[in-house]
Amino acid sequence: MEQRNGSSFTGFILLGFSDRPQLEQVLFVVLLTFYIFTLLGNTTIIALSHVDPHLHTPMYFFLSNLSFLDLCYTTSIVPQLLVNLSGSDKSISFGGCVVQLCLALGLGGAECILLGVMALDRYAAVCKPLHYTVIMHPCLCALMACASWITGFANSVLQTVLIFLLPLCGRNELDHFFCEVPPLLKIACVDTTVNESEIFFVSVIILLVPVALITFSYSQIVRAVLRIKSSAGQRKAFGTCGSHLTVVSLFYGSALYAYLHPSSNDSQDQGKFISLFYTIVTPMINPLIYTLRNKEVKGAMRRVLWKDSVSR
Repeated sequence: MEQRNGSSFTGFILLGFSDRPQLEQVLFVVLLTFYIFTLLGNTTIIALSHVDPHLHTPMYFFLSNLSFLDLCYTTSIVPQLLVNLSGSDKSISFGGCVVQLCLALGLGGAECILLGVMALDRYAAVCKPLHYTVIMHPCLCALMACASWITGFANSVLQTVLIFLLPLCGRNELDHFFCEVPPLLKIACVDTTVNESEIFFVSVIILLVPVALITFSYSQIVRAVLRIKSSAGQRKAFGTCGSHLTVVSLFYGSALYAYLHPSSNDSQDQGKFISLFYTIVTPMINPLIYTLRNKEVKGAMRRVLWKDSVSR
């Protein structure tokens, strides 16, 4: 990628929230706190899923994958953002921008698909309980998890290459806090209508196909639960799906708005805060949702802590 005057291109300026210095100071403290809790929460989920034998099930295998995705996704964005918020230097190198965009697209796409896979797992658990262990075989679970990662990063590499093949207009200022597709398209020298259509099409596939899978799975779950006569059985069945459904609503609600909502100058600041939500806030609260609403996770924490206290 070269500038219009032919000089070599070295990097970008991430404008982010630079027009609001006081807000930057507040955001630095808040986001640093959120990032620490994200690291602690998701690492705890991963550790418990591996350490406690009671959590060696398909559901927690996928949950540990989700936590690892959230860790990587947040780490690809937040450290650079904190550096930019803490000083006057808002730059990011060209290579750093390429890597950040590729990671963000790949991890975000993989998470979309993984949430759809997790809905299938809940469908099998509730609607096919007698055949659950046969259907959700460890090899199949590993295959579906790998497919989520591969599909996400295949799309990411394709989109990243297409974006950075576009010529620039001599500008290197991105009106965002990290390297994302829309602000990169805005500084291109050529008509990007085709690129925007391609990105919209891929976004529909990556976002809406898993949503359709989730909708189908939960429609079947609701039908199965309503056939259960006891209210206790209904509560237990819905309880196994509540945490996942909450995470899906938070992630897809913000992501669908950010990527499928028409962009405009008036909504630029609003878009930044929506991006903050799904890139930083959602990964932080996911472990809380699964911990607070899940007796098995809380039980695993008690067993691990009790074992540590006894060993001392």
